[in-house]
Amino acid sequence: MVLPIPVVKNQEYEVTIDDLGINGEGIGRIDGFALFVDGALPAERVRVKALKVCKSYAYAKLLEVAEPSPERVVPPCPYFGRCGGCSLQHLSYCAQLEFKTKMVRDALIRIGGIKDPKVHEAIGMENPWRYRNKGQFPVAGEKGCEAVGLYAPGSHRIIDIDSCLIQHTVSDEIIAVFKEYMKRHGIAAYDEKTKSGILRHVVSKIAFATGEVMVIAVTNGSKLPFADWLVGEIRRRVPGIKSIVQNINAESTNVVLGAKNKVLWGESFITDMIDDLSFRISPLSFFQVNPAQTKVLYEKALEYAGIDGTQRVVDLFCGIGTISLFLAQKAKFVYGVEEVPQAVQDAETNARLNNVSNVRFICSDAKLALDRLPTGEKIDVVVVDPPRKGCEPELLEGVLRLSPERIVYVSCNPATLARDVKHLTQGGYRLIEAQPIDMFPWTGHVETVVLMSKM
Repeated sequence: MVLPIPVVKNQEYEVTIDDLGINGEGIGRIDGFALFVDGALPAERVRVKALKVCKSYAYAKLLEVAEPSPERVVPPCPYFGRCGGCSLQHLSYCAQLEFKTKMVRDALIRIGGIKDPKVHEAIGMENPWRYRNKGQFPVAGEKGCEAVGLYAPGSHRIIDIDSCLIQHTVSDEIIAVFKEYMKRHGIAAYDEKTKSGILRHVVSKIAFATGEVMVIAVTNGSKLPFADWLVGEIRRRVPGIKSIVQNINAESTNVVLGAKNKVLWGESFITDMIDDLSFRISPLSFFQVNPAQTKVLYEKALEYAGIDGTQRVVDLFCGIGTISLFLAQKAKFVYGVEEVPQAVQDAETNARLNNVSNVRFICSDAKLALDRLPTGEKIDVVVVDPPRKGCEPELLEGVLRLSPERIVYVSCNPATLARDVKHLTQGGYRLIEAQPIDMFPWTGHVETVVLMSKM
C-alpha cells in the first residue's frame, strides 16, 4: 500500500530541522517525509512553504525561524542568500566543521559500507575569510546597468557585487575595473540566449606567496574593443599585476574558459609557492583555490603515502604537478598522470623550476596511462585526486591491478569518495582513516584525504 504524500505544494508547515544536506540546506520531516529548506539549521523550529513536491521529498522556502539554533550567526556578507557562492554563513564556523566531519563519516557508512570508519575531526582555518586565490565572475547587462558578480543559487541569474569576503581583496579592484570598462566603452555582456555580446567572464588568479596577479577577460570570439584602455587601467589599479590575458570562448557551453589564450600584456603565467616549492600557473592550470589549506592537504597526503625514499609512486589527476613534486621529495620515483596537455607542460616546467628529476609526467587519460607504465616496476603507492565525479570503475580496476601497498585518495566529494572506497574495499583494500580538511569555509564543500592499505 502506497501512503499518501503528507506535503502539498504551496501549503505552509511548521517543522523541526534535524540535519543538514550535502549543500548545507536544512532537512526536516513531516510524517517521515523529507523537506529540504535552504537557510534552516539543525535544532530549529521553522515555518516553511512547500515549493516543489516529489515522490519522496520536497523543497520548501524558509518563511520564519520560530526557534533559532544556538549556532545561528549573523552573516557578514550583504549578498548572502542572494548569491550562490556561500551557503553556510549563517552557521558558526565550529558547527560547520562538525557538519563536514559528519558528512564524510555518514557517506563512508551509508554509501561506502564501512561499519565504523575512523574519521578525524575536520581541520579548519584560523582565519576563514579572504582565502580564495581564484575568482570567476560572470558578467551581464547592457550599457548603464552593467553587472559583474556571481550566480544566484541554482540559476544563471547574475548577482552584481562589489566585494566578495572569501576572495582575495585584489579581486574586488579587478571587478571594479571591468565595471568601469563596460560602462565607459559600452561593452556588451554575453547573452546565453542570443549568443551575442562580447564579455563572458572575468577571472582573477592571485599568488598568495609571491603577490603576483593574473587577470583573464573571457570573450565570445576574438574581438576585444578598447583593449589598450583595459590593459592600462588594470596595470594602474591592480597591485601585483603580472599577466593580462584574453581567453577566447565562442562555444555554447557552461565551461568558463575556452582553449585559446592571447596574452595582452606581461607574462603568460604567474608563480606561486607551497612550502618551498614553486609553481607556474597558466590560464588553464588547475591550482587549489585555498593556499593555506592546500599545504595542510598535501602534508597529510605525504604522511599517508608513508614514503621513505624507496617507493615508486603513481599520482593520478596530477594537474600541474603539485602533489607529485611534494611526493618526489621523499619518493624514489613518481609518475604523474594528467590528460590536459597545458597542465602537463606546466608540471614539467615546475619540475625543472624546482630541480626535481625523479618524476615523469604522462599526458593521458588516467585509466589508459596505467597500462603505459614501465613493465617490471613495482608501484608501492597510488595517489588519486579526481574531479567531483570521482573515478571510473575501469580506473579503479587498473589501480587494483597495480596492487600498491597503499592508496591515498584525495576527494572533494564525500559521496563519490565513499562509492570508490567501496569498490576498492571489495578489491582487497581496507580503509585505515580519513581526514576531512576545510578548503571551502562557509560552503557545504569539504576536501578529504583517505588512506587505504592492502588487507
